[in-house]
Amino acid sequence: MSQVSEQNVLDALRQIQDPDLHKDIVRLGFIKDLKIEGGDVSFRIVLTTPACPVKEQMEHDARRLVGALPGVSSVSVTMDAEVPKGRGLSEKMTVPGVRNIVAVSSGKGGVGKSTISVNLAVSLALDGARVGLMDADVYGPNVPQMLGAGRIRPEIEHNKILPISAYGVELMSMAVLKPGDEPMIMRGPILHGLVKQFLSDVKWGELDYLIVDMPPGTGDVQLSLSQLVPVQGAVLVTTPQEVAVSDVRRALRMFETVNVPVLGVVENMSYFVAPDNGHRYDIFGEGGGRKLAEQYGVPFLGSVPLGMDVREGGDKGVPVVVGHPESPQAQALRKVAEEVARRVSIEAMKPELIVLRKA
Repeated sequence: MSQVSEQNVLDALRQIQDPDLHKDIVRLGFIKDLKIEGGDVSFRIVLTTPACPVKEQMEHDARRLVGALPGVSSVSVTMDAEVPKGRGLSEKMTVPGVRNIVAVSSGKGGVGKSTISVNLAVSLALDGARVGLMDADVYGPNVPQMLGAGRIRPEIEHNKILPISAYGVELMSMAVLKPGDEPMIMRGPILHGLVKQFLSDVKWGELDYLIVDMPPGTGDVQLSLSQLVPVQGAVLVTTPQEVAVSDVRRALRMFETVNVPVLGVVENMSYFVAPDNGHRYDIFGEGGGRKLAEQYGVPFLGSVPLGMDVREGGDKGVPVVVGHPESPQAQALRKVAEEVARRVSIEAMKPELIVLRKA
């Protein structure tokens, strides 16, 4: 029987390429803990996100390619993930333990930005990622209610605020610090201080992603976030109609101005399928989000249809990806989360890819 060598195994695995990074998984350093004992081969494939949509295909290809080598009697593959740490700018503060900060923003209110933020965070947590959700929409802080955590109050430990946990997501919001119906009346300097406090005085712990639900528009909170910390990228939420798309153009331009990459555009409330006759109705127009993404050369992350399940889930504090996981809305939101995770990994790996090209 032929003796199996480490080089044989690695050469076989070089045939598998990451579809986003366009390099083979050996060169990218994804293969860990390779062991060969006689004809038994074992190793881990460590991907850049637990939400990788091609994870099962990679595992299947790895088993097939290594299993076909002469002398191999068994192949043990463990799929794992380690989210790479995002770009860091030396002049900006960092949040201890947080690997990537993702802003979810919109040009105007009423497009379902907070719904996207909540279901994006919960979807990533369901995929196995460590996720935090910072509700920076100080004028309308309704994320705790949407996660069923509106009545929970945070604790203090060693002068740090401990976030609230809901559906595997670590949460902080002005709504849990200042409950009730009293209006939030704040000027720019106070808003800047609040954003800084949420970033520096909250004990977020080890997180792969910190999702930040932004207020609508292009105001003080957006600028403060981009000035204080290295934001890995922004997700822009719109509805199909021209009014919403026009406003999100301004948001896109703002993030470009402050050097925050736009990870892509999500088109929410894209269409409605009548449950009685199955007809599709484009209530807010058609295709505005996709056209915007194409116009500005940014990724289109997906369309999310209208549905009562989404509204009911938000009111009851049960995100639709948990309460109705088989619904078209939940499936679309899970796909959006996969796309966001992919784009974050691509942004984070860019410096490594430059090194690889020089090697």
